[in-house]
Amino acid sequence: MRMIGELLIVLVILFGALFSAISAFGMIRLPDVYLRSHAATKSATLGVLCVLIGTFFYFMFFLDVISIKLLLGIVFVFITSPVAGHLNGRAAYRSGVPLWDKSVQDDLKIALEQEKERQSHS
Repeated sequence: MRMIGELLIVLVILFGALFSAISAFGMIRLPDVYLRSHAATKSATLGVLCVLIGTFFYFMFFLDVISIKLLLGIVFVFITSPVAGHLNGRAAYRSGVPLWDKSVQDDLKIALEQEKERQSHS
């Protein structure tokens, strides 16, 4: 059982490290702030969560401790990172940061135009 626990911990932490590396690569290579924000929030969140979950498993399997602090950290990262990425993207859009020239669709532009129309009719 100990070897299965060790293997699970190693796999989860390596998976997290892989996703963190993919996130770093994406932030360097992607062309605009919106795609970089996507790489930073999605991949990095999954990477950090996997590392925290692997650490939680280590404490649980080998030290017989259930760490409430780690569980709270997992919940905190899971909730705050996507929200922060979303708010950064909206702030960049409202500040006038241009989309990548090969972007296919601008959903926020349509939503903001509809919102302005509703406000002008009120």
